[in-house]
Amino acid sequence: MPSFKKYNLDKQSVEVPGTRKPGASGKFDSHYRHAAYGDALVANIREAPHIETLYDMWQNSVTKYGGNDFLGHRPFNTVAQTYGGYTWETYRQINQRVNAFGSGIMHLNEVILGNRQLNRWSLGIWSHGRPEWFITEMSCNCYNLVSVALYDTLGPDAVEYIVNHAEIEIVVASANHIASLLENAEKLPKLKAIVSMDALHDTVPVPGATSAAQVLRAWGAQKGIKVYDFNEIESLGAEFPRKHLPPTADEVASICYTSGTTGQPKGAMLTHRNFVATVGTNREGMLLTEDDVLISFLPLAHIMGRVIDTCSMYSGGKIGYFRGDILLLLEDVAELRPTFFPAVPRLLNRIYAKLVASTIEAPGLVGALARRGVAAKMANLAAGKGVNHALWDRLLFNKVKMALGGRVQVILTGSAPIAKEVLSFLRIAFGCVVLEGYGSTEGMATATITMADEYIPGHIGCPRAGCELKLVDVPAMNYRSTDQPFPRGEIWIRGDTVFKGYFKDEKNTSETIDAEGWLATGDIGFVDKRGCFTIIDRKKNIFKLAQGEYIAPEKIENILGARCNLVQQIYVHGDSLESTLVGVLIPEPETFLPFANAITGASVTAGDLEGLNKLCQDPKVKNAVLKELEKAGKAGAMRGFEFVKRVHLTTDAFSVDNGMMTPTFKVRRPQVAEHFREQITAMYEEIHASTPAAKL
Repeated sequence: MPSFKKYNLDKQSVEVPGTRKPGASGKFDSHYRHAAYGDALVANIREAPHIETLYDMWQNSVTKYGGNDFLGHRPFNTVAQTYGGYTWETYRQINQRVNAFGSGIMHLNEVILGNRQLNRWSLGIWSHGRPEWFITEMSCNCYNLVSVALYDTLGPDAVEYIVNHAEIEIVVASANHIASLLENAEKLPKLKAIVSMDALHDTVPVPGATSAAQVLRAWGAQKGIKVYDFNEIESLGAEFPRKHLPPTADEVASICYTSGTTGQPKGAMLTHRNFVATVGTNREGMLLTEDDVLISFLPLAHIMGRVIDTCSMYSGGKIGYFRGDILLLLEDVAELRPTFFPAVPRLLNRIYAKLVASTIEAPGLVGALARRGVAAKMANLAAGKGVNHALWDRLLFNKVKMALGGRVQVILTGSAPIAKEVLSFLRIAFGCVVLEGYGSTEGMATATITMADEYIPGHIGCPRAGCELKLVDVPAMNYRSTDQPFPRGEIWIRGDTVFKGYFKDEKNTSETIDAEGWLATGDIGFVDKRGCFTIIDRKKNIFKLAQGEYIAPEKIENILGARCNLVQQIYVHGDSLESTLVGVLIPEPETFLPFANAITGASVTAGDLEGLNKLCQDPKVKNAVLKELEKAGKAGAMRGFEFVKRVHLTTDAFSVDNGMMTPTFKVRRPQVAEHFREQITAMYEEIHASTPAAKL
């Protein structure tokens, strides 16, 4: 089970001596480090300094844990049409497959495709997490290739851009993506081969018929693209084995494309040194062991998921992959019974809402007991007495823990803010460590994290052992490092976890990393007296209202989304000609339906889209939702001009398919504004009609 180092909660970060001085611009330039690592940042895995690359790391794990179970998945029974329990392959078995697949890929590239180039080349991976994903990536590390992840939710336009931009000639993909690649083959002139992670069977149910595999291969031949399956490449490798070509620390291990809200994706070049420094940094806070079991469902095209899986691999733990359907995730969790549960706030908010409904909001004796139990455990938590309670755990919370399989020791959340009340409730409900981390793709998702025994919510913790942070003035938004009571500014990060730069993009690289290696995040924060950082604003996507106040809509959306359980998605809109904000909200059906039914007296049920749309259009429901958003805004300490004054409720959700979201689930603001232009205009007209002086 995981173990944690103990640190002083009252002094979590320190200023680096000699840095508190005016910089060239006259502003203070204090650097902050974890209090236990003020003298030097961690740049490697301290108990294994010989490990310099992901290749070294994998060889180390195979040597130490060869006979241990490593990768697990739930096989599908095509006859019964059901999924079985988890089946496992050991570190040694996976290593044999890595060697075979890597050798096969090298033979395919050089002999069959005729690519005799001596320089390194990129291999594309397109699938949700599964054993073949890891095998493909580790094959790249063994033969000094560059892995390039394609988002499982990316549309064909972004896939086309990345495949061409990274000059990918071979894509390893799950079978459901093969048709998309072949359909767009004319737009992918460099693509020469596709390897299916799923078996392509040439058998046919009816004599004389053509199998799906034969159709795909023939289609590929017509497009000039060879189509294989994973087993064929492994067989090629077994027949034509290759010696490993170990990489060096500063060579690029992977290009991770970050999909921005505007423009084309940017390819972040992540080196072996970045990965090793990140694992070393994570080891300084939490020690995973070979007894730990990880549920892997976060997209491996996102760096957070990759880092967590890599840390587990180094520790000799077991990684169980989900089936690929997020709606069935908790069934996989119940089957796997993990000890480590990494997640994102959106999922944890849903779990929180269900637990609240079945405990403190439950009717009768159950609800009364739950409210007493929660109050008692919350009081203990606030007093720094931990998350366990002998009586209430036995009476109530041991049953609650079964929602995540009953063995979870650590929940890790990141990628977006999570509300204070949700974080605290999860801590006492599951009686485990709940960590909140902060980082970005460019910094290996590793910048700050809360400590294991933290009991005060609402911040992102202190710098990691391998990172230092500083706050840079943003005068236009009135944030300065000299602010009282706490310094404020844009958060910048430095350390061996910071990426090498953007692939083929010197302009964005120079705008993101300065000459001293500092990474500008675009996030505004402050550091408190304990040395903990808190995100309070966003530098990008800001605009002015008519009265001159600066608005960071993403910050507002995060607050409302985290604190109002009626929100599934929300977009906050404003511009320099208006003095108020309006919003477009897609409700969360599970919580919205009982809320709206109670207001209107209706009895709309889940799945009744027509009834749900009618509730969204009801003026009484809109007004009630606005009041809930106001409560959430007050709880999030929003300023008066940051509150939305009108809201449009709709079931027309933002998605990657309709172009209103990026594959990393960020809102594409111009596209959403255009899509809801008519409704936005109508909301402002209503505001102007009711308060003629509102428009300045």
